Amino acid sequence: MTIDARDHRALARFYLDLIGGEMRYDSEDWTVVKTSDAYLLGFQPAPGYAPPRWPSQDAPQQLHLDIDVPDVPAAVARAEGLGATRVGGEGDALAVMTDPAGHPFCLFNTGPGVHHPRVFGIVLDCPDPRALSDFYAQLLGMQIKQRDEGGAWIADDGPLANVMFQAVAGYRAPDWPDPAAPQQMHLDVKVEDVEAAEARAIEIGARRLPGEGDDWRVFADPAGHPFCLVFNPK
Repeated sequence: MTIDARDHRALARFYLDLIGGEMRYDSEDWTVVKTSDAYLLGFQPAPGYAPPRWPSQDAPQQLHLDIDVPDVPAAVARAEGLGATRVGGEGDALAVMTDPAGHPFCLFNTGPGVHHPRVFGIVLDCPDPRALSDFYAQLLGMQIKQRDEGGAWIADDGPLANVMFQAVAGYRAPDWPDPAAPQQMHLDVKVEDVEAAEARAIEIGARRLPGEGDDWRVFADPAGHPFCLVFNPK
């Protein structure tokens, strides 16, 4: 997962301090953090970056991280000390926060077996959770665990353990690379054979977007979220 920011290095340090792990790569145009539970978070500078304004659909969040923590109030205090702001969630069960760049994320606890902060998964906003969960289950090779009218959940045993989908009324899709409707965050999907992976992604509902490099190509999922097929990641 890659997160846009004005100061990508500062935001990488925020998540590294919040979740724990190690800095795997750092440059002026790309920084990668590997969390203590092997989740890879990338950070890139975005000229003219405009933060989301949750819960408004005028500048929607599009994607957000769910972070599982041993103690929600303690995690809130820790996050606030690092520069986050609490913007929602009642009591001690769930806290909706925004990071220093304005991206929303959630803090919650799944049970007594959680001993340190970990990325539980990523949540994608969409108009149709059933359709989008079908797409990503096929793209990522994950299993559908739960779904209903309001949301869906796919899971696997790898570092990208959980991907969730939530229905949003009046959903507004990003329109990358249009700065008026920026992407904010996107998934990077590692593949071995990019030609086969591209053909499969398009077959199941993706569309190619402008932009590519020596080791990446850009696509949009059926709900308009950009994602990259990456075939030689740092």
